[in-house]
Amino acid sequence: MTCMLPPMSATRIFRESRRSTRVPLKLAITVDTASGHMTCEGETVIVNLHGALISTSLQLKLGTKISIHVYLTDKHSNARIAYVDAHNPLRCGIELEQPRDIWGVPLPPHDWGEVGDLDGSRDRR
Repeated sequence: MTCMLPPMSATRIFRESRRSTRVPLKLAITVDTASGHMTCEGETVIVNLHGALISTSLQLKLGTKISIHVYLTDKHSNARIAYVDAHNPLRCGIELEQPRDIWGVPLPPHDWGEVGDLDGSRDRR
């Protein structure tokens, strides 16, 4: 006996696997370790409301607490290194301490509004 379920839309599958939609976006950033022992330049590769995939000039260790500064928006956030690419250790995933758009995405995905703009910079209409 075969049981066939209706196919799930790609949007639904993607939405269930992530807390917020990813947006490809290159932005210049500075990363400081919480201990203050290391500062490096870098750029975002993909951003979302909860974090980003970043590429940096120095290798960062999994679990390291950092502060990130986005030059374009002049916004800062505390975060932690949640993933380090085994094949390219200069590329890592970060998780923001509080979900928010520090990236300045001009047309953010609809699900970014579900968490809300914690810094109050987004227009409310």
